[in-house]
Amino acid sequence: MSAPELEEERASAEPRVAGLLNHPLSTYYLILGTTLLLLVLGLVMVLSASSIESFRVHGSPYTLAQRQAFFAVLGVVGMFVAARTSLQFWRGLAWPILGVSFTLLVVVLVIGVEVAGQRNWIEIVGPFRLQPSEFAKLALVVWGATLLSRHGRQVAGWRDLLVPVLPVAAAMMLLVLLEGDFGNTIMLAAITTGMLFAAGAPLRLFAVLGALGAVAIVLITLMAPYRMQRFSSWLDPDADRLGFGWQVSQGQYALGTGGFWGVGLGASREKWGSLPEAHTDFIFPVIGEELGLVGTLSVLVLFAVLAFAVFRLSRNTRDRFVRLASAGVGSWIVVQAVINIGGVLGLLPVTGVTLPLVSYGGSSLIWTLAAIGMLLAFARAEPETRRALRRRSTALSLRRR
Repeated sequence: MSAPELEEERASAEPRVAGLLNHPLSTYYLILGTTLLLLVLGLVMVLSASSIESFRVHGSPYTLAQRQAFFAVLGVVGMFVAARTSLQFWRGLAWPILGVSFTLLVVVLVIGVEVAGQRNWIEIVGPFRLQPSEFAKLALVVWGATLLSRHGRQVAGWRDLLVPVLPVAAAMMLLVLLEGDFGNTIMLAAITTGMLFAAGAPLRLFAVLGALGAVAIVLITLMAPYRMQRFSSWLDPDADRLGFGWQVSQGQYALGTGGFWGVGLGASREKWGSLPEAHTDFIFPVIGEELGLVGTLSVLVLFAVLAFAVFRLSRNTRDRFVRLASAGVGSWIVVQAVINIGGVLGLLPVTGVTLPLVSYGGSSLIWTLAAIGMLLAFARAEPETRRALRRRSTALSLRRR
């Protein structure tokens, strides 16, 4: 094809892409499509990354993958159920979901199971456990968006924040921190910040909150020796490469050996025991090793498209509750992905948060899918989307006749 023909083809393609993005259903399908693609990729990679650990612990290479598939089925069903709900349903759920969340966060401190130094699990049945801090993210989004949307205007000062958004969010973060879950404490702070930004809080408030948050992070790090060692290892990875720096070093080695195309699906060497938590927090290096640069870039592109769609919904909606809740969920997913991938690459300290929709973990997966289902309900409720759905329904009815 000649250069003029290529230019003509490119010029004709641009209006088609713009037309697709401007379609009333585009946000809905972008959120749904990227979510399902990340979920399928996650299931495949959990099967690969967990096979050795699963065989060592359970005697079968498929046990952990089967559990993740079970969680995925539950989560997808919940997502589609949530997608059919109304805005009034979520607004009415604000106080009940907050009460349940605080109850679970207190209960886990009393009867919770400790795993890897963190008491943040409640035994359900057999190997199945509930992690209240994951549920708390959704509760904070729904309750915070409901409360802030009732102002009917931008958040103008401290009075709008202190009664009672910030105290409730701070109490929730404190309970999660008492469990030893520093990663999800940061996530709750990110959700709160995202909703306040969408609510129009002035920048001077973020400056003060940022300073207080930085002081709190320093104090929390100094109070726990293992957090201090993680932070020191991040500043100087070579200082303790065989100790606290081992996981990051092996993760980077996995990414480096993958090359452009990877060593092949299922052919990872790091998952044989060299890389701790290969199927949970450090699944991204396994993707890089087995699927190469193509695989890791695909993950980044999918998260970028999902973020674009979610924040587009937050920006374009006329409903204040939808704007704030979408901003909260978008901050949750984007910041968690950035923290996870940044920790793997050595750009940020390791905090123990999972890669949303991809890493192994039932509580994280189910509540993330529930939050995305809520976003799908918001996208369906937009006036332009409702009109487009009615037109499509009418067209299908006419065809059947």
